[in-house]
Amino acid sequence: MEEKAKKKTQRQIVLRTLLSFLGFAIFIAGATFLWFKVKNASTDRGIRGGVQVPLRKVLNENEQVFNKAFRKKHLAKEFPKSEAAKKVRVNGNIGLRASLNNKNWRLNVIRSSGDTLKLTLADLEKLPKTEVIFNFKCIEGWSQVSHWGGVRFSDFVKAYHLEKQASKAYIGLVTPDGQYYVGIDMESAMQPQTLLCYEMNGVPLPLDQGYPLRLIIPVKYGIKSLKRIGDLSFSNERPPDYWFERGYDYYAGL
Repeated sequence: MEEKAKKKTQRQIVLRTLLSFLGFAIFIAGATFLWFKVKNASTDRGIRGGVQVPLRKVLNENEQVFNKAFRKKHLAKEFPKSEAAKKVRVNGNIGLRASLNNKNWRLNVIRSSGDTLKLTLADLEKLPKTEVIFNFKCIEGWSQVSHWGGVRFSDFVKAYHLEKQASKAYIGLVTPDGQYYVGIDMESAMQPQTLLCYEMNGVPLPLDQGYPLRLIIPVKYGIKSLKRIGDLSFSNERPPDYWFERGYDYYAGL
């Protein structure tokens, strides 16, 4: 009887092993089929570089979920100054390659077609200053606690009576050379930690960090914190976004 039971147990082990291998093979085959199907799918029409349509649908659904869940009172974790990096990493130089004429630089706030407010850095420095020390996160996979100073975007809107413009769904930011551009949902732009930033570690921004003015938006990945802002506009349609056009999601939220 013992020998019979032993053989039965061995047959069950063999059967279960075969079923496990069969299930694994089916899973691998299915995953491979889906991978090739997505890989060979058409990409976004009209979007440079783009991403396959099935993936874009998933990214768009994620954006809808983030938009519905986001609240302006949601704050990124802040840190003491002692934890801020003295040597701050640079996350890209697109839009910074052209030489900068400090005297001619202006922040062009496009209120409507034919109505542009031109501001100097001194104009912004007159507004209440806010500092934020947070864990800056880059899509390249690194993060770093860093210290930034400037004017809250919401304070900027109030100071220059841009409430009507800020009732729209998005802001668009573009570097002076037009090489880098982002679109930000208005809820995130008006979040109290979002800065039009002109200082890093208590001193003016270095050139490679976006001097004279950049965006700092702690609730987004670093790709949204555009350096060297040239134009700022308002829209109910999603403005062009550099990395969205190259296959990333538009929202880029944390």
